[in-house]
Amino acid sequence: MSGITSYAYPGVGIFVREHFWYSQANRHGDYVTCAGQGGWKPDTQDPGAAIADETLIPKDVGEEIDQAFANVQHALEHAGSKGWSQVYKVLTLSTSIPEQHEHIVRNLKKWQPDEKRATWTEVGVAHLGLPTMRFEIEVEAYDPEGAKRA
Repeated sequence: MSGITSYAYPGVGIFVREHFWYSQANRHGDYVTCAGQGGWKPDTQDPGAAIADETLIPKDVGEEIDQAFANVQHALEHAGSKGWSQVYKVLTLSTSIPEQHEHIVRNLKKWQPDEKRATWTEVGVAHLGLPTMRFEIEVEAYDPEGAKRA
């Protein structure tokens, strides 16, 4: 993929790159696309074991969503972006929109507090990539300064 740089942050990012064959973020010029982020702690030392014993994702759905939003910031920064301040597009996937919607809105307000707000599509799904996942978030960011550094 000429002109595209892929990123995988240490811990879960490297694990999924090696075992599930995808990157946490890709940069193409001024744009950074972030893969779906779940509510895992990004620096988990043994993600395979945490998946197997179902401890990778928090039991509390609010904590899961909070961590997924933090993981977006982490993935974007790892790709050279400033993070949420440069996000212009958000896609959320929820196994229960009624249970999760207010947690998502709370995080959108926290991570993008000013008047510049990303577009957002909220989708309900039956299942996500891991059996214990109930929420996933993908974003796209515009980062012209980072492209010069990357």
